Amino acid sequence: MASAGGETPVRVLGLRASPFVIRVLIALKLKGVEYEFLQEQIGKKSELLLASNPVHKKVPVLLHNGKPICESLNIIQYVDEVWSSGAPAILPADPYARATQRFWADYSDSKIIGAIQVLMGFKEGSKDEAASQIATALEHLDNALAFVESGQGKEHGNFGGDVIGYLDIALGSYVGWLRALEKITGNGILDEAKFPRLVGWADRFLEHEAVVDVMPRTDELVEYHATFLC
Repeated sequence: MASAGGETPVRVLGLRASPFVIRVLIALKLKGVEYEFLQEQIGKKSELLLASNPVHKKVPVLLHNGKPICESLNIIQYVDEVWSSGAPAILPADPYARATQRFWADYSDSKIIGAIQVLMGFKEGSKDEAASQIATALEHLDNALAFVESGQGKEHGNFGGDVIGYLDIALGSYVGWLRALEKITGNGILDEAKFPRLVGWADRFLEHEAVVDVMPRTDELVEYHATFLC
């Protein structure tokens, strides 16, 4: 549905390959929000992006009735609050549960994305250290999921359950790139023998109706990687 001026009320500025953009699209899908996707060009920043996010100059940006909201995790919370009726909650209602999910989401961002970029050759750094950092992070997350499945970890909210929640989106946005990384490097990352619960969760996540049409296929991400490095 468009506004009186013909502009779609919800627009997303981004790159489809970006895990941070993927988060926003999944959140909108979960809430049943129609949106217009405005694809940015690799290596270029549109005037609309620069005007909407003058501080970081990065995607994603959510434009809601022309007003910009920046940073993926912040956008997810905004989407959850604005479209709160008639759709499942993304963040749990309990304050402690919300704090716990935010902790693990921040942890995932601090340990995984930078390491992926090093292993992909997007930025400099020790590949051995990056691989070790990802493995340690996945081990901690696999243990967190085990705690949830034991019935003791109720503070994790929907993580790992049938309903996708905040932490599922935050962590799940990396699954496509982790799979692509396996194909590019020839090394197992999401190894079922090491992380059985996490691999099972990842497979279920990718099959969810809010994810399947949003997450790029592995071959697409491998091609994006090759194009970016050219």
